[in-house]
Amino acid sequence: MTLIRIKTAGMLLAGVALLASCGAFENARLDPDAYKVETGPNATYGGVQSGTSLFDAFRGDGSAGVKVNRFLWTASLQVLDFLPVQSADPFTGVITTGFGRPPGGGSAYRATILISDPALDARSLKVALQTQGGPVAAGTQRAVEDAILARARQLRSEAQRF
Repeated sequence: MTLIRIKTAGMLLAGVALLASCGAFENARLDPDAYKVETGPNATYGGVQSGTSLFDAFRGDGSAGVKVNRFLWTASLQVLDFLPVQSADPFTGVITTGFGRPPGGGSAYRATILISDPALDARSLKVALQTQGGPVAAGTQRAVEDAILARARQLRSEAQRF
């Protein structure tokens, strides 16, 4: 019993000594230029960090990244609703799906959709379709893009009525 108390007191004393030794660096000076990042997304310019963080999305200045057209986003999810969504990031405008079969179709498809601009325009939408055997024909891919654009225009005209 006494041996356990001696060990506990020794550990406590060592912990206090270790904690007290941290005060030795109180007057140490750090060079602020030693830890500046000069390139990349975390670069600092004039003491201001240029990278983005999660809290930038909640700021009111509107600089939270790429703005995505809501009609293209909704139309993409509606037209390709037979595909299981694996990831959807509205801040970057990327929707990734898994393999799925269209109603009445034979082969399974997988899609990656990129909405790169807030404009309701064909240049804002990029669709990459793939089957289990490889990429699909350009005509099929163009037909899916046209279906998404047509649905987006329909959603926009419905929204303007209200």
